[in-house]
Amino acid sequence: VSVNPLDGERKIGSVGIPAPYTQVRILECEDDGSVARECQPDEVGEICVSSPGVLPGRTYVDPGKNVGLYADSEWLRTGDLGKVDEDGYVWITGRAKDLIIRGGHNIDPAVIEEALASHEGIAFVGAIGQPDSRLGEIPCAYVELVAGSSVSTEELMGFAQKRIESNISRPAHIEILDELPKTAVGKVFKPDLRKRAIERVLNERIASEGLSVSVVEVAEDPSRGLVAMVSKPDAADEEKLSEVLGEYTVPCEWSAT
Repeated sequence: VSVNPLDGERKIGSVGIPAPYTQVRILECEDDGSVARECQPDEVGEICVSSPGVLPGRTYVDPGKNVGLYADSEWLRTGDLGKVDEDGYVWITGRAKDLIIRGGHNIDPAVIEEALASHEGIAFVGAIGQPDSRLGEIPCAYVELVAGSSVSTEELMGFAQKRIESNISRPAHIEILDELPKTAVGKVFKPDLRKRAIERVLNERIASEGLSVSVVEVAEDPSRGLVAMVSKPDAADEEKLSEVLGEYTVPCEWSAT
């Protein structure tokens, strides 16, 4: 999609300028592909592409997979978050599916990760959205410390408060793990962190209601995403538990075990 110019300026961190016959727009899109708005220069949104290699409606053989894949029925939604600067250089900042949507506000997890990663005691950071009964989800972060360092979660919360300008982007929860889950290439594997957050938040809420059940597993479902598997309650508690879990957007099922 883009290349660094042979004779022009190379900006460290940028992926260059759009290749010949390729156009790039930074958009905020609805699920159906309609464009909510076009982002301004240096404003992060979803990277959308039009080029001779983009065939609207024909990216996948299965027509259903093409639904919502094109902005304005023409621009391929790459799923990458990024921006185009005043000089036309493209920058990739993350993945659209990693966006934290707090009460309708889009939060780029990179803002949280970069802030916490600047702490000398932190080796790796993974910021995600944890379930919230009122706002849908709110930011939280998991960190892995540098070997031999000693940092408290309270210290990290204060550190984040000072370095993240927006109140809505500050993590509501920070947890220190011995080691963050990672992919084969060493990137933080966020689906595992989401499972951990769902289990923690829902179990805390269930316990606060005095219900003697728990989330025993968070499973991946191809059509529904992450599903919380909850131990089957007594008949007397089933209605109350259903009411409590219904406050969250996380799909839930009774566990067979």
